[in-house]
Amino acid sequence: MDRRLRPSLDWLLVLVPIAAVLAFTRASPTWTFFVACGAIVPLAAWIGRATEDLAATVGEGLGAILNATFGNAAELIIGWMALRRGLVAVVKASLTGSILGNVLLVMGAAILVGGMRRQEQHFNRSGARSQATMLLLAAIALVMPAAYHH
Repeated sequence: MDRRLRPSLDWLLVLVPIAAVLAFTRASPTWTFFVACGAIVPLAAWIGRATEDLAATVGEGLGAILNATFGNAAELIIGWMALRRGLVAVVKASLTGSILGNVLLVMGAAILVGGMRRQEQHFNRSGARSQATMLLLAAIALVMPAAYHH
């Protein structure tokens, strides 16, 4: 779809300074949370558009790395802020949810949509192998500290 025809959520940018004011005036944490959630939506869309434009310029491989890195910018920011406040359990839950969401939801949706369009699907073996290896490494990285702790 042409970018000019996409509906824009840039009007939500008005929530960015409102969220900052709510955070600094010690307003209700619930309101601050919901306003900040609304404020991050257009920022995430901007990051997505920027990485798409960069991917078109630098190539498919580097573009995918940029998209994966900056596509999770919200989780990185939330994790960093939670670590600063000592909320390690929140960071672990956020990382676990992000991994499961990306693996199960995105992969499941891709398989579902692909199955609707094609009778038989074919996958790139090396790509599937590298994704499975990364999933295994992520699982090990999450399990080993917990196993050491217990």
